[in-house]
Amino acid sequence: MHRIQRLAAIPLLGIALMGTNVVLAQDHHDNGHYVHHAEWKKGYHMKQEDWGRGDHIDNWKQYKLRQPPNGYEWRRVDGNFVLGESSSGVVASVVIAH
Repeated sequence: MHRIQRLAAIPLLGIALMGTNVVLAQDHHDNGHYVHHAEWKKGYHMKQEDWGRGDHIDNWKQYKLRQPPNGYEWRRVDGNFVLGESSSGVVASVVIAH
């Protein structure tokens, strides 16, 4: 009987550990540390997951950023200030946040 319980416990442990890895992989919220994204340049269409997890910057003057044109906004993602089109996330400019 104990042998059957041990055999059943192994797959359950594997499932539990896989679930933890999935949660950790999804928990990639911007924590202020700089991450270089070479692909983020003018005209690049940011992935929705990257654009969506960025913090919207209302007080762009505080960070010495230029005023976003109509239909654009600043977001802080992975230690970068990204100026992009509000609806699509198409990049107009990227500035490293210090």
